[in-house]
Amino acid sequence: MIELRHLRTLMALKESGSLAGAAKKRFVTQSALSHQIKELETRINSAIFVRKSKPLTFTHEGARLLNLAEEILPKVIATESDLKRGLEGESQQLKLGIECHSCFRWLMPVIEQFKHHAPAAQIDISSRHLFDSLNALETGGLDIVLTSDPVPGHSVAYQHLFDFEVKLVTSSEHTLAKKAYVTPTDLAKQTLISYPVPLARLDIYKHFLEPAGIEPGEQKQCDLTSMLLQRVACNDGVATLPTWSIRESQGLSLAAVKLGSEGLKRPLFGAYRRDATNANLIQKWLELVASEGMALQRINQ
Repeated sequence: MIELRHLRTLMALKESGSLAGAAKKRFVTQSALSHQIKELETRINSAIFVRKSKPLTFTHEGARLLNLAEEILPKVIATESDLKRGLEGESQQLKLGIECHSCFRWLMPVIEQFKHHAPAAQIDISSRHLFDSLNALETGGLDIVLTSDPVPGHSVAYQHLFDFEVKLVTSSEHTLAKKAYVTPTDLAKQTLISYPVPLARLDIYKHFLEPAGIEPGEQKQCDLTSMLLQRVACNDGVATLPTWSIRESQGLSLAAVKLGSEGLKRPLFGAYRRDATNANLIQKWLELVASEGMALQRINQ
């Protein structure tokens, strides 16, 4: 029998384009995901996708199952939300937490769209729980957290919204500005300008430098994206930012360089409590964030 977990795996394969990416989205190991796919293929007596295809290509049977997933899963999510909240009495308050300094600007249009869909809702968005947002979510201080670093648990669910690319930003006169991409070694001892976030929590450190055993130079911190970009343009150091933030550099002489030959891609998840009493509001908010995020990625391609 085809199960919902199989359909969710198919959606993850489509969105990520690889087994490794799908396993990450489903919070399982690649081995466990491969076993699940093999189980499904045995049940339908057919392959789901063409092995070693780049980009990943679904077979005819796999495409039919994918169409089924795209039709059924949104209905399942909507029904679950209705059952959780009941027909009456859903809370109209939404407390939003963001673990991303550079997200605020592009979230403003989302807030306006959300107010149109839920005019009675009270929205509270802030970064005051920046370093303990997931704890605040579990204890009821927040209703939703946008995060790239999920911590799997029983009480919190994570919904993948979209993936984005982080790039190195340098002055156009910097020695790294003309490279097609930089390696971790290129950034050894480089002065790093960042938001007021500890080095150990920065994507560039956790997912690029630390795995390679490379330490950057001095870390300088800025609260505002505009100030950060100004300092980079003045050769005060280098920075790493999502591609949407680099668009704010109009008029500055800057260069954006890929991190590694494949680029550094990061996911954005919407985290919420499984027992939330405002499930419909949460789902509507996440739909709008995902839509805006995908639009941003198309603009930045």
